[in-house]
Amino acid sequence: MWFARAEFGMIMLLGLAVLAGCHSARFSNLDEDKPPSEPIVLNEGDSVRITFPGAPNLNTTQQIKRDGRIALQLVGEVQASGLTAGQLEKKLLELYGPQLQTKQVTVAIESANFPVYVTGAVLRPGKILCDRPMTALEAIMEAGGFDYAKANQKEVMIIRHENGHIEHFKLNLKKVMDGQQSEPFNLKPFDIVKVPERFAWF
Repeated sequence: MWFARAEFGMIMLLGLAVLAGCHSARFSNLDEDKPPSEPIVLNEGDSVRITFPGAPNLNTTQQIKRDGRIALQLVGEVQASGLTAGQLEKKLLELYGPQLQTKQVTVAIESANFPVYVTGAVLRPGKILCDRPMTALEAIMEAGGFDYAKANQKEVMIIRHENGHIEHFKLNLKKVMDGQQSEPFNLKPFDIVKVPERFAWF
């Protein structure tokens, strides 16, 4: 009887250990997880198309200046950098509201430019200016691709500075390079993509 209880206890402990191991592995690796989708934040150099359905004479396409502002009819300089398209729409509705019969404004991003950095075992490490949404793998290809003699494609690291702290995401891009299905990891402005060198036995 004592042996049966002991054996049952061991089985339960092993089961809990397996469950805990599976949870920690999934938490630390994002190669099979879709990263959180968030609205693009406007930066200097981005171009936005602003449409007023009830007042087409106010329609305009503006590039955000170095001070983060755009110049608009009737209301003058408006801060755009640091806002999403939706937030800028709300701001323009507040500014133009009293003058609009149709209370509607649409903001669309025509082009967005933001820097990311690629380092490690790639052929041309350095800064990349993105004019469109870009994935980690696309950024590596822009940097000349992997240095296949050194690159560890299974341990690609994304370093992200956000809200005053640093986040790390680990990607297994070898799966993608081998033709396996995987959700793309979309980069944010100023992300660092680090391709480590694989351990070599001598």
